[in-house]
Amino acid sequence: NLQLEYLDLYLVHWPISLKPSDPKFPINKDDFLPIDLKAVWEAMEECQRAGLTKSIGVSNFSCKKLERLLSTASIPPAVNQVVEMNPIWQQKKLLDYVKNIGIKLCAYSPLGSTGTPWGTHDVLECDVLKQIALTKGKSVAQVSLKWLHQQGVGVIVKSFRKERLKENIDIFDWELTAEELQTISQIPQSRGPAGDSFVSANGPYKSLEELWDGEI
Repeated sequence: NLQLEYLDLYLVHWPISLKPSDPKFPINKDDFLPIDLKAVWEAMEECQRAGLTKSIGVSNFSCKKLERLLSTASIPPAVNQVVEMNPIWQQKKLLDYVKNIGIKLCAYSPLGSTGTPWGTHDVLECDVLKQIALTKGKSVAQVSLKWLHQQGVGVIVKSFRKERLKENIDIFDWELTAEELQTISQIPQSRGPAGDSFVSANGPYKSLEELWDGEI
């Protein structure tokens, strides 16, 4: 369908399964099916062995779901991508876990996904980040992106404005100090998109606790 010889990276976007149908959102909660993660990952591994993709990975997987996948995987995920992570939702447990097992973490929503139906202004309006930005002569966005970079995390950024594209790039010739990192680590935590769309009384995840395995 893509008319490509191969993909660089192919991902399981969410640990969910739906009845075959045309994509739609919000999801019809009657369409949820139990996910056979072992079978799904075996098919992903076959895609890589066949040369259809150079790497395979997952998105939005908790520590527990990664552990379950790895218990039967022949090829581990290269990355847990499209994971919400920013100074307001720091994902410390998940970051420590993937570092220990050699899986890369890639953060979406580094600025809180403002302008989307699920986004918030919590990152850009954070007083702690504003004060650090003022002290360093940087923007709040740059401080947030730099914080992620110093955690060793990949970052997905998006802008159509040339000046903001340049601002996003200009984070590599300065550092946040140990004191500033410590201050950021104490920011009260709040998840952005909770994932309510994937919770259903008749589905495999009947609560947010089950969806995120307690990482809420």
